[in-house]
Amino acid sequence: MNRATLRAVLTPRLGIMLPLGFASGLPLALTGGTLQAWLTEAGLDLTTIGLFAYVGLPYTLKFLWAPVMDRIVPPWLGHRRGWMIVTQTGLALALTFMAFIGPGSGAQIFAALALGVAFLSASQDIVFDAYRTDLLKPDERGLGAATWVMGYRIAMMASGSLALIVAARLGWSSAYLCMAGLMALGIVTILMIPEPEAARAAPQSMAEAVWGPLSEFLSRPMALALLGLIVLYKLGDAFAGALTTSFLLRGMEFSSEDIGLVRAFGIGATILGAFIGGGLMPQLGLFRSLMVFGLLQALSNLSFLWLAWAGKSYAVMAFAVGFENLTGGMGTAAFVALVMSLCNHRYTATQFALLSSVEALGRVFLGWPAAKLVGLAGWGPFFFVTFLAALPGLWLLWVLRKPVTQHGELNAGRAGAEVPC
Repeated sequence: MNRATLRAVLTPRLGIMLPLGFASGLPLALTGGTLQAWLTEAGLDLTTIGLFAYVGLPYTLKFLWAPVMDRIVPPWLGHRRGWMIVTQTGLALALTFMAFIGPGSGAQIFAALALGVAFLSASQDIVFDAYRTDLLKPDERGLGAATWVMGYRIAMMASGSLALIVAARLGWSSAYLCMAGLMALGIVTILMIPEPEAARAAPQSMAEAVWGPLSEFLSRPMALALLGLIVLYKLGDAFAGALTTSFLLRGMEFSSEDIGLVRAFGIGATILGAFIGGGLMPQLGLFRSLMVFGLLQALSNLSFLWLAWAGKSYAVMAFAVGFENLTGGMGTAAFVALVMSLCNHRYTATQFALLSSVEALGRVFLGWPAAKLVGLAGWGPFFFVTFLAALPGLWLLWVLRKPVTQHGELNAGRAGAEVPC
C-alpha cells in the first residue's frame, strides 16, 4: 500500500463508513432469512412463510418517497443526519415490539411490525446513500464503498448467524431484543458525525424532487431494457434465496445453530468474493465481469440441488453455502458497478433508490411462487428451476453488451465527474 493510499484509508470520512454500513445492513436479515427461520420454528406453513416475503416491499418501492427525504429538512441535526436519527430510533423501537409480540400473538400484527421495520430500513438506506455520496471525495469513493460493504456484511453476520445462535440458546425474543440494542451503535455514530459540507440544497419543490431524476433516466436510450437487466440479473439468486433457510431447516433438518455457524462462514465467503470480483473487474471490464460472475452465480444454485440429492451432509451444506456466497459476492461487486454506472451524479440519491428498488423486485415477489413450486415438485426440481431463472438475465446482458460496455468505460474514464448516462 503506497503512502497516498494509506492517507486515504486513515481519513475520518472512511472510518465513518464502517459503523454506518453496519447500521444499514443490520435490519435486512431481520425481515428476511432470520425472520423466515423464526416463522419456520414457530410452525407456520410454507405458504404463510412465503407470503411474509412481501414485507420486503418497501425495499422495492423506496424510490416513491426518496424525493420526500430530499425535499424535507428535519428541524434537528441537519438534512441527512436528521433523517438518520429518525429511522434508527424507529428501527430500535419496532424491533423491540417484534421481540415482545412474536408470531404466536397473531400473524397479522407481527407482519405489520415486520413491514414497519422494512419501511424504516429502506428509508435509512435512502438517506445513508445520499450521505455517503455527499461526504466522500471522488478519490475516496472506492475505498469508502469497500468499507461500507465490510460494515454491512458484519451486520448481516450479526443479524443472521449471531441472531440464530442466540435464538437457539435464549429464544427468539431475546435474539430480536439483542438486535434492537445493537441499533445504539448507529445512533451514537449519527450523533457524532458531521453534516456533509458538500450537501446540495434541498429541491425547491416536490415536483422538482420527483420528476427531475425520473425524467432524466427515462429519457435515455434503452432505459427500459436496462431496467429489465437490473430486475433479471440476480433473479435466479433471489428465487433460490426465497426459501433457502426453510430448505436447510425443514428440508434437510439442520438446526438453527448449524445454519448460524455456516452462515458466518458464508459471510466471509461473500466478502472474499466481493474482493475477488473487484480485483478482476479492471482486467475483465464491466460487461465480461457481469457475464462471468453471473454464470458462476447461476451455477451456485445447482450446489443446493446437489445437497437435496445428497441428503443431510454438513460438508455438502458448507460447500453449497460457501460457493453460493462466494459467487454472490463476485456478482454483487459487478452489479453495484453496473448500478453506479447508470446513475447521473446530479441525481444519485433518487436514481440509486430507483434502481435498487427495481432490483429488489426479485426478492419480494418470489416467496409465494417458490413455496408453491416446492409443494408441487420438491426441493431438487425447485433449485434446478432457480438455475434456469438466472439465464434470461444473462441473455439480456448479452443483448445489451454494447451499452453496458460503453457505460462502464465512460465511468472508468471519468471517475468523480458528472457522468451523463
